[in-house]
Amino acid sequence: MHATLHGNAPPLEIRSAMDADSPAVHAVALAAFGKAQGPEIVDLIDSLSKDASAMPVLSFVATCQARVVGHILFSSVRLTGAREQVAASILAPLCVHPDFQQQGIGGSLIRFGLSRLQAMGVGLVFVLGHPGYYPRHGFVPAGERGLAAPYPIPPEHADAWMVQALRPDLLGTVTGTVACAQTLTDPRHWQE
Repeated sequence: MHATLHGNAPPLEIRSAMDADSPAVHAVALAAFGKAQGPEIVDLIDSLSKDASAMPVLSFVATCQARVVGHILFSSVRLTGAREQVAASILAPLCVHPDFQQQGIGGSLIRFGLSRLQAMGVGLVFVLGHPGYYPRHGFVPAGERGLAAPYPIPPEHADAWMVQALRPDLLGTVTGTVACAQTLTDPRHWQE
């Protein structure tokens, strides 16, 4: 997929990540999340990519003039306690290099990933993220719709646990608790 950045910037390309992209993806994650969180995010990306309980994992990069400037990863989750099983994924993490933020790259990566997931038959996509950002891309609070996170989310952060339905009949009819890949069972991944 090709997209245009704001202004006269060169075109953006979004494609599946390859093994050869790993050093560039790590560099983007470290730049985006800083010295405090960056190493943990790099470890999360690497661990999810190898975690059999996360499969299928979809990993996409955004490139500008062949330079990786953004990355997004989706891993499979399941709903426990649901009357009907629905294919579901979680978005974690999303990162854009600081030099390329505020140009729509994150949104382009989200749209690209969601379209691929929808084509695969995935019905729900979850994210624990900034409630000022993800609703712009179609995500809504999940807890109030009966879709609980794997770990309790404090009430003051309840809006950070979000979902997007890729099928119109799901929200309000499917409820349950999300069970993530082994890599995401560490409680530190669920703290704001």
